[in-house]
Amino acid sequence: MEHVERKQEIVIVTGPAGAGRTTAIKAIEDFGIETIDNLPLNLINRILYGPPTADTLAIGIDTRTRGFSSEALLEVIDNIEEKPSYRPTLLYLDCSTETLLRRFSETRRRHPASPDGSPALGIEQEVETLNPLRERADILIDTSELSPHQLRAELSRWFGQSEGKGLSVSVQSFSYKRGTPRGVDMMIDCRFLRNPHWESALRPLTGLVPKVGEYVSDDPLFAPFFQQLKDFVELLLPAYQAEGKAYFSVGMGCTGGQHRSVFVAEKLAEALSEKGWMVSTRHKEMERWPKEGAGK
Repeated sequence: MEHVERKQEIVIVTGPAGAGRTTAIKAIEDFGIETIDNLPLNLINRILYGPPTADTLAIGIDTRTRGFSSEALLEVIDNIEEKPSYRPTLLYLDCSTETLLRRFSETRRRHPASPDGSPALGIEQEVETLNPLRERADILIDTSELSPHQLRAELSRWFGQSEGKGLSVSVQSFSYKRGTPRGVDMMIDCRFLRNPHWESALRPLTGLVPKVGEYVSDDPLFAPFFQQLKDFVELLLPAYQAEGKAYFSVGMGCTGGQHRSVFVAEKLAEALSEKGWMVSTRHKEMERWPKEGAGK
């Protein structure tokens, strides 16, 4: 097998104030990864002119960073993506509005987006500003229910430098109506499978619900499709790992991103996990839903 030069990972760490970005940067630094916090956007490209100096570099960015805008940061990420020696990863730390309000209330801090107003106003403005980055995120971690220790443990799954750390696999579902996700290594179109949307009793449910999964599984094409999909991914992962790839992402798409793609993504993640791979799942369309309705 021809040797492929390993790319330096440039991890952009961002998210709303109070979601844990500073904690994340400190944890990543403790993992032995070089970190830079609040580097002005116009300086990021300058540090990438020379050859890579480390396997991974993490850069903390938030709305207080000089020159910040979501559009400008996305342009920086696109520029990194074009460089042959580097690969960008956007890590977004998310958090519910209620939790952010509680955290600001407990610490009595002023919100950076609304220093003279209420934290609620600042949170609303910042979340709206950051939404394009949240949509683009390669890794999204919701810190609403996480303690600093739990956040560190979650980050360790992705960035821990312990001996024998393997390839991290992300399996996500998405809606073709909203466009294909950027940054995935492989996309699978699940729209040929039976669509629960046309069953009134199943329409409001998601692929996380067993009877939706049963409906999709009853499609005669499902069993041979899933077996070949699983075999194909299991064939590829060791090869990517041998080439030094740190992350591999698979996107499962259907029309609405609610039923078929969610079920197939969950089933594939479970199968890969049983084989010993470190797997996380993400359902992009369901992230738009109120949390209490996501699995009903």
